[in-house]
Amino acid sequence: MSTRRFFAVALVVSLLVAGVASYYASSHPDGLEYVAEQTGFIDSAEDSATADSPLADYQTSGVDDARISGGLAGVIGVVVMLLLSTGLFWLVRRRGPDGPDAAPREASHDDTPSTRTPGS
Repeated sequence: MSTRRFFAVALVVSLLVAGVASYYASSHPDGLEYVAEQTGFIDSAEDSATADSPLADYQTSGVDDARISGGLAGVIGVVVMLLLSTGLFWLVRRRGPDGPDAAPREASHDDTPSTRTPGS
């Protein structure tokens, strides 16, 4: 399988998991919320600074259908992470000593191992 095909299949699978399978995730609270409910300090919790953001609580604001809202939030998350990771990859990728368009460097005398023996 070619690299391009592998990444295309991985992207499609990621979008399907984020957009479709995410609806079937557990609706129970996560571990910290569960413990806070059981021990009685859930009421002292404060909202996150991002509680009013467009994708808060794994939902898309402005979309009333919970299934579509959660799936859309997942798909948006996959696309944003793809763009960020691709941009970061291109930013830090290895380049030659003089940039990507530099001509190959010819070997100089300094690059060859010394053939002198000690004491000569």
